[in-house]
Amino acid sequence: MKEYWTSLASLLGVIAFCQTLMNSVFPPELRFAITKHFNTLFQLSSSYCYFDITEIDGVNTNELYDAVQLYLTSSTVTSNRLSLTRATNSSSTTFSLSSNDSIADTFDSATVLWEHVVAQRQTQTFAWRPMPDEKRGFTLRVEKKDKSFILGSYLDHIMETANEIRRKNQDRFLYTNSRGGGGMDSRGLPWESVPFKHPSTFETLAMDPAKKREIMEDLKDFAECESFYRKTGRAWKRGYLLYGPPGTGKSSMIAAMANYLGYDIYDLELAEVRSNSELRKLLMKTSSKSIIVIEDIDCSIDLKNRSKKKQSYYEPEMMLTGSGLGGDEGNGNTITLSGLLNFTDGLWSCCGSERIFVFTTNHIEKLDPALLRSGRMDMHVYMSYCTFASVKILLKNYLGYEEGDLSDDVLKELERVVDKAEITPADVSECLIKNKRDKERAVSELLEDMKRRAERNEKHGKLRGQIGRLAVADDAEEQEKRALDSSYGEEEEIEDSICKSSED
Repeated sequence: MKEYWTSLASLLGVIAFCQTLMNSVFPPELRFAITKHFNTLFQLSSSYCYFDITEIDGVNTNELYDAVQLYLTSSTVTSNRLSLTRATNSSSTTFSLSSNDSIADTFDSATVLWEHVVAQRQTQTFAWRPMPDEKRGFTLRVEKKDKSFILGSYLDHIMETANEIRRKNQDRFLYTNSRGGGGMDSRGLPWESVPFKHPSTFETLAMDPAKKREIMEDLKDFAECESFYRKTGRAWKRGYLLYGPPGTGKSSMIAAMANYLGYDIYDLELAEVRSNSELRKLLMKTSSKSIIVIEDIDCSIDLKNRSKKKQSYYEPEMMLTGSGLGGDEGNGNTITLSGLLNFTDGLWSCCGSERIFVFTTNHIEKLDPALLRSGRMDMHVYMSYCTFASVKILLKNYLGYEEGDLSDDVLKELERVVDKAEITPADVSECLIKNKRDKERAVSELLEDMKRRAERNEKHGKLRGQIGRLAVADDAEEQEKRALDSSYGEEEEIEDSICKSSED
C-alpha cells in the first residue's frame, strides 16, 4: 500500500512538472490561438452552428432573450422539468424552460435545439451597474443549411409569438382621458387606467346569433389581415358605429369586442378635449391592439347634420364645443368637426396600427354624413329591441334555462308578444335579476310585462307597423339611409367653402 501512494505522488509530481514546462514553452496567448484554431476546424467539420443569446447585452436587457423565454412556453409541455412563472399584472400561470435544460423545436421543417444555460457570475470588484449573481442565456443550435432561414423568418416568428403570449397573459386596461391632459399615469401618458374586468362576451350578448357571427367574423378578419392592409395601402384600422335605442347593449357589445380580441379600451371623453391638437396627442398616446370608443357621440359634442344648416364651416355655430352646448366658445374647449374627422380617418389616424374606432349613438339621424361614410365607420350595427332569439339568450344567462326547459305554450307566447312589446335587453335583464331565485315567477312577470307593453304600444299607436321586428329593422335602416343620403351635394358645397376660406 505504501508503494502505491509513493507511485501516485511521483506521478502527480511529473504532471505538475509537465504543466509548468508547458506554461513556459507555450504561453497563454499561444494556447488561446491553438484552441481557437481547433474550434475553427471543429466548426468546419460540423454540420451545426451555434448562437448565444444572453440575458444582458452589455448594460441593457436583451429583448430577444425575454422573447425566447416566452416563446418556449408553448413548446415545453413535453419537457420533464418546467419552471412556473406569473408575469406582472397577469392572472394566468405560464411554463418556461428550466435551468441548463434543452428542448428541440421545429419550424417549417427546420429543427433547432434550444439550451438554457445558467452559470454563476464571477465576483465583480467594481461595476457601474450591479449585475445578477447568475449569468443566463440561451444557446441556439441550427444546421448550417438552415442558418439564413432561421436568423430571418424564425426569429421574427419568435418575436411575434412572444408579443401575443405577453398580451394574453397581461390583464387588459380601460383608459380614459383627463381634462386638458393634466393627469398622467405611471408611464407619463395623458390617460388614466383601471384594470378591465368586464365579463361580457359574444356568447352572453343578447343579440341575433347570425348578426353576432357576422361581427365576430369581421373582427377576426381585421385582426388577422395585417398583410392585406399593407398590400392595399390602407391604415390598419376599422370603424364600427353602434346605434339604436338606449338599453340595447351598445356598451356590452364594446366589452364583448375587447374580450374577443384581447384589446385594451380607450374611452375618449370629448367634453374634456380642448383642441384639435390635443385630440391628436391623445391618439398618438394610444397603443396598438386597442379599441378607441366615443360613446353617445351625438350628446358629447354638437355634431348636428351639416345639411340642416347651410352655413360656412368657420361660423361659430359649426364649431364643436367640449360641453356639447354649442355656446361655450369663451372657455377655450373647442374642437372642430374637421379635427374629429381627421382623428378617425386622416393622416394622424395611421400613427399606430391594429386599432378599432367605435362610436355609439341613440340617434343616427343627428350625425353628420361625413362621420358615417365607409373608411370612418366601416360597419354600422343596429342594436335593436329584444327579439325572440335574444330573449332565449337572456333566459339562459340569468336563469339557466336551456332550449327545452320551458313549455311550448310559454315559448309560443313569448314569441308572439316580444316584437310588439319593443322591450330592451336592459329591461328584460332587470326583470330576471329581480326574480332570479324564483325562475317560474321571473318568466311569468316577464311575460306579463311584455303583454302590457304590447297593449300600450298598440293603444297609443307606437307600434312600428304590424309586422313587429321586421318593421323595427326597416325603420332603423330607413333612418340610417336618410343620414347617409342627406344631401351629399350640400356637403361638397360646404367643403368647397372650407377650401376657399383656407385660400383666402
